Amino acid sequence: MAFVITEDCIKCGTCAMNCPVSAISMNGDDYVIDAELCVSCGACAAGCPVSAIVEE
Repeated sequence: MAFVITEDCIKCGTCAMNCPVSAISMNGDDYVIDAELCVSCGACAAGCPVSAIVEE
């Protein structure tokens, strides 16, 4: 199950830095997770300082 980034995101970029498969990128002004690339490891959610990443 892939993860998604909620509106609580503060756009710090920690999630993208923590993602081992580079599934997180900027789309306009927001970070998004590519569900096709996401391996559901949870590294992004674990590192998020505001708990803005949840399982889809």
